[in-house]
Amino acid sequence: QVQLVESGGGLVQPGGSLRLSCAASKSIFNIYIMGWYRQAPGKQRELVAAATSDGSTNYADSVKGRFTISRDNAKNTVYLQMNSLKPEDTAVYYCNARHPIFRPDYWGQGTQVTVSS
Repeated sequence: QVQLVESGGGLVQPGGSLRLSCAASKSIFNIYIMGWYRQAPGKQRELVAAATSDGSTNYADSVKGRFTISRDNAKNTVYLQMNSLKPEDTAVYYCNARHPIFRPDYWGQGTQVTVSS
């Protein structure tokens, strides 16, 4: 059974940093595209960042230069380092695993990130 277990959310002041972690089942990590999505109240879920198994990455324009996604293949874990956080980054952040060809995706349970003074 595929599981994605997230951790690292919380409350941070504007300008602060957080690092989210997502541990995945070994059976999928080496193949799947790993990503982070977020959903703010009243808004649609949106892609924040994604990383392929060969290291290619892409980011939402709103987080470029502030967020960094990385994969530790030895630990089957994907990270999202979030710096210079803004109140508009407040959302529930979800880990996502997507096969390059097949569906459905797998999702984590979500972790709350709140940026507020």
